Amino acid sequence: MAHPKRKTSKTRRDKRRTHYKATPKSFVICPTTGETHLPHRAFWHEDKLYYKGKVIAEKEVLA
Repeated sequence: MAHPKRKTSKTRRDKRRTHYKATPKSFVICPTTGETHLPHRAFWHEDKLYYKGKVIAEKEVLA
């Protein structure tokens, strides 16, 4: 009977046993700016931080 030369790591074993496939990330379009972003995340657009279609912060420009 064959014996393995080295112990198979848990990560390698589990990668082989999995049946789940990687799925692409879903993006949503902001109704205010029309920018695509991840859902439930704040995002920057033209030096402003938006969340739920509202400006929550602005980037300070150093001159």
